Amino acid sequence: MSCYEIEALRLGLMNVLGVGDDSTRDHAENELEGHLEGPIEGLANAESLAEVERHLDAALVDLEEEVAAMDSDDPEYDYTRGRLVAVRDAERAVQRLSAQGEHIVDGLGDAHDTLHETFPVED
Repeated sequence: MSCYEIEALRLGLMNVLGVGDDSTRDHAENELEGHLEGPIEGLANAESLAEVERHLDAALVDLEEEVAAMDSDDPEYDYTRGRLVAVRDAERAVQRLSAQGEHIVDGLGDAHDTLHETFPVED
Protein backbone atom coordinates (compact mmCIF):
# COMPACT_ATOMS: atom_id res chain seq x y z
CA MET A 1 0.00 0.00 0.00
CA SER A 2 1.21 3.47 -0.75
CA CYS A 3 0.07 6.99 -0.18
CA TYR A 4 0.32 8.32 -3.71
CA GLU A 5 -1.10 11.71 -2.80
CA ILE A 6 1.54 12.38 -0.15
CA GLU A 7 4.44 11.22 -2.35
CA ALA A 8 3.15 13.34 -5.26
CA LEU A 9 2.77 16.30 -2.90
CA ARG A 10 6.36 15.85 -1.74
CA LEU A 11 7.55 15.95 -5.36
CA GLY A 12 5.44 18.99 -6.18
CA LEU A 13 6.68 20.89 -3.13
CA MET A 14 10.28 19.93 -3.90
CA ASN A 15 9.74 21.47 -7.36
CA VAL A 16 8.13 24.62 -6.02
CA LEU A 17 10.51 25.19 -3.10
CA GLY A 18 13.66 23.99 -4.83
CA VAL A 19 14.48 21.61 -1.98
CA GLY A 20 15.15 17.91 -1.64
CA ASP A 21 17.88 15.64 -2.83
CA ASP A 22 18.11 13.03 -5.56
CA SER A 23 17.54 10.08 -3.23
CA THR A 24 14.36 11.63 -1.81
CA ARG A 25 13.11 12.40 -5.31
CA ASP A 26 14.02 8.90 -6.54
CA HIS A 27 12.19 7.29 -3.62
CA ALA A 28 9.02 9.30 -4.29
CA GLU A 29 9.17 8.59 -8.02
CA ASN A 30 9.59 4.86 -7.34
CA GLU A 31 6.55 4.91 -5.03
CA LEU A 32 4.51 6.56 -7.79
CA GLU A 33 5.65 4.29 -10.61
CA GLY A 34 2.61 3.26 -12.61
CA HIS A 35 0.36 5.76 -10.83
CA LEU A 36 1.36 9.04 -12.48
CA GLU A 37 -1.92 10.05 -14.05
CA GLY A 38 -4.63 12.61 -13.39
CA PRO A 39 -4.29 14.72 -10.24
CA ILE A 40 -1.40 12.60 -8.93
CA GLU A 41 0.66 13.37 -12.04
CA GLY A 42 -0.30 17.05 -11.92
CA LEU A 43 0.61 17.24 -8.26
CA ALA A 44 3.99 15.54 -8.76
CA ASN A 45 4.83 17.92 -11.62
CA ALA A 46 3.47 21.13 -10.06
CA GLU A 47 5.64 24.20 -10.47
CA SER A 48 3.73 26.68 -8.30
CA LEU A 49 1.84 26.64 -5.02
CA ALA A 50 -1.35 27.42 -6.93
CA GLU A 51 -0.83 24.27 -9.03
CA VAL A 52 -0.05 22.25 -5.91
CA GLU A 53 -3.28 23.44 -4.26
CA ARG A 54 -5.38 22.78 -7.38
CA HIS A 55 -4.05 19.25 -7.99
CA LEU A 56 -4.10 18.37 -4.29
CA ASP A 57 -7.75 19.38 -4.13
CA ALA A 58 -8.54 17.18 -7.15
CA ALA A 59 -6.59 14.25 -5.65
CA LEU A 60 -8.49 14.72 -2.39
CA VAL A 61 -11.82 14.56 -4.22
CA ASP A 62 -10.74 11.33 -5.91
CA LEU A 63 -9.64 9.87 -2.58
CA GLU A 64 -12.92 10.87 -0.90
CA GLU A 65 -14.82 9.12 -3.71
CA GLU A 66 -12.61 6.03 -3.27
CA VAL A 67 -13.38 5.88 0.46
CA ALA A 68 -17.11 6.43 -0.12
CA ALA A 69 -17.22 3.54 -2.60
CA MET A 70 -15.45 1.07 -0.28
CA ASP A 71 -17.14 -1.42 2.01
CA SER A 72 -16.24 -0.87 5.65
CA ASP A 73 -15.21 -4.54 5.91
CA ASP A 74 -12.68 -4.17 3.09
CA PRO A 75 -9.21 -4.93 4.52
CA GLU A 76 -7.88 -1.69 3.02
CA TYR A 77 -10.75 0.49 4.28
CA ASP A 78 -9.08 1.74 7.46
CA TYR A 79 -5.79 2.44 5.69
CA THR A 80 -7.57 4.33 2.92
CA ARG A 81 -9.50 6.40 5.48
CA GLY A 82 -6.15 7.09 7.18
CA ARG A 83 -4.78 8.32 3.86
CA LEU A 84 -7.77 10.62 3.59
CA VAL A 85 -7.04 12.12 7.01
CA ALA A 86 -3.35 12.54 6.15
CA VAL A 87 -4.12 14.21 2.81
CA ARG A 88 -6.63 16.58 4.41
CA ASP A 89 -3.97 17.49 6.97
CA ALA A 90 -1.45 18.03 4.17
CA GLU A 91 -3.96 20.25 2.39
CA ARG A 92 -4.18 22.47 5.48
CA ALA A 93 -0.37 22.59 5.68
CA VAL A 94 -0.16 23.73 2.05
CA GLN A 95 -2.82 26.37 2.71
CA ARG A 96 -0.74 27.65 5.66
CA LEU A 97 2.38 27.70 3.49
CA SER A 98 0.56 29.70 0.84
CA ALA A 99 -0.83 32.15 3.42
CA GLN A 100 2.63 32.59 4.96
CA GLY A 101 4.08 33.25 1.52
CA GLU A 102 1.46 35.92 0.88
CA HIS A 103 2.24 37.44 4.28
CA ILE A 104 5.95 37.62 3.41
CA VAL A 105 5.19 39.28 0.07
CA ASP A 106 2.93 41.83 1.80
CA GLY A 107 5.62 42.46 4.43
CA LEU A 108 8.21 43.12 1.74
CA GLY A 109 5.84 45.62 0.14
CA ASP A 110 5.44 47.37 3.49
CA ALA A 111 9.22 47.42 3.98
CA HIS A 112 9.64 48.92 0.51
CA ASP A 113 7.06 51.62 1.23
CA THR A 114 8.67 52.41 4.60
CA LEU A 115 12.08 52.81 2.96
CA HIS A 116 10.67 55.28 0.43
CA GLU A 117 8.82 57.20 3.15
CA THR A 118 11.95 57.36 5.31
CA PHE A 119 14.33 58.15 2.46
CA PRO A 120 12.35 59.99 -0.22
CA VAL A 121 13.88 60.05 -3.68
CA GLU A 122 13.49 63.15 -5.81
CA ASP A 123 12.65 62.50 -9.47
